[in-house]
Amino acid sequence: MKIKIRRIDKELPLPKYETSGAVGFDLLAREDTLIKAKSIGLIPGNVIVETPIGFMLKIALRSSTPKRKGLMSPHGVGVVDQDYCGNEDEIKIQVYNFTNQDVLVEKGERIAQGVFVKIDKFDWEEVDEMSKKTRGGFGSTS
Repeated sequence: MKIKIRRIDKELPLPKYETSGAVGFDLLAREDTLIKAKSIGLIPGNVIVETPIGFMLKIALRSSTPKRKGLMSPHGVGVVDQDYCGNEDEIKIQVYNFTNQDVLVEKGERIAQGVFVKIDKFDWEEVDEMSKKTRGGFGSTS
């Protein structure tokens, strides 16, 4: 499947799958970005992606990012909707610097990865009572 993509800075390469078994493609920082200690920042990801109908684009930090950079995703994962693909809709990677020092993410650094995920949409059927037995509460498997 071909996906429409626009690079903001053409000096940086297109995202790519680093190995034949990789399910995610790496996103690169478009510019040097300083993330202040104990704060949230946005790293420009250099691309606008037209996510195909029936899919979402999930953005997650690379697994090495927390240990290597001291950055984590404050919201778990990012979700890029199908209609977030206008000329100003650059993917940005939201990070939280959990260290006591400012962290510099350098231009061209691989910071996150994107994964296309097939999705479905459903209609709600509101009911007054659920038909299944209560399982035992939050976190319970009994």
